[in-house]
Amino acid sequence: MGCVNGKCCSRYPSSADGGSDHCGELRPYKSKHILTQRSLEIVHVSSHNFTLQYSILTQLGYYQDTVERENQDSFCIKTQIQCNPNVHVFGVFDGHGQYGAQCSNFFNDRLVEILSSDSTLLDDPLKAYTSAFLAINSELHDSEIDDTMSGTTAITVLVVGDTLYVANDGDSRAVIAVKNGDQILAEDLSVDQTSFRKDEYERVKLCGARVLSIDQVEGFKDPNIQNWGEEENEGSDPPRLWIPNGMYPGTAFTRSVGDSTAEKIGVIADPEISVVKLTPNHLFFVVASDGVFKFLPSQTVVNMVAAYTDPKDACAAIAGASYTLWLENEDRTDDITIIIIQIKALWIPVVGWWCHR
Repeated sequence: MGCVNGKCCSRYPSSADGGSDHCGELRPYKSKHILTQRSLEIVHVSSHNFTLQYSILTQLGYYQDTVERENQDSFCIKTQIQCNPNVHVFGVFDGHGQYGAQCSNFFNDRLVEILSSDSTLLDDPLKAYTSAFLAINSELHDSEIDDTMSGTTAITVLVVGDTLYVANDGDSRAVIAVKNGDQILAEDLSVDQTSFRKDEYERVKLCGARVLSIDQVEGFKDPNIQNWGEEENEGSDPPRLWIPNGMYPGTAFTRSVGDSTAEKIGVIADPEISVVKLTPNHLFFVVASDGVFKFLPSQTVVNMVAAYTDPKDACAAIAGASYTLWLENEDRTDDITIIIIQIKALWIPVVGWWCHR
């Protein structure tokens, strides 16, 4: 959700060019809370003759009052969708509520199944993507999982040849690194769906939601002031959604899958989808839960990834930084999941010849 009081900005490389010369500043991170950490894996995109090198890390959050709890994050890495060597999907699903883990795993399982069986996927990826999200939402409502006050956010990147289709529900995030001269800049592939956004705020208000921070709900701040500043500076008291005459559900996001109670006040499953055509200037992209982006801005994450050759080491460094910043600002940490995907040897045709990065 952003850097708080600048604490994360001075600890890691502030220059946008990253580079391997920063590796000595960033020590390997080890934690007993890490549940999954994969070594480097590679998949080839034959249609455009480049490779994707990727690694994943997911880490259990820390809650003082709940020592024994399950990780509510889940992730998806599925290569060669429909046995097509040029189609791959990467996703992170951040569950919440009592049955959040079941909800995120449900989405994870069904997304791959639906995309794998959709004959229109390559003809109309945008339609197929949206249909998949809405179908999973409907199926979750009808399943044995109680999603009354539970659900999941979802951030996914579908690779089709040299094009990325990014579908987002909620406040997890995807970001891509772009080389610009001697700099490496972060470009968000998704926009967090929260009430900080005027369009999302107005939409949920029209559906009957009360939008208030916890301080406003508890009487410490004036509930009539409907301005919470900028998301990057929101700290730990963001605007949340409440039913007209009750003290629930209190969601900070405005889109998700599940959450049947919140759905009645405008929390929808319709994903926002962005499309990016890859070029040789695109170096890597990151897909991560808000356990990462709560306190680390996109540019800081990109700087840290650029400081490592192996994305496995970058995953560990970012998880460690996120974990530390959570504990500096709150008495808990969220679950943390991050996938880093490097784009290697991308060639593009330029007036009869090929440009290679």
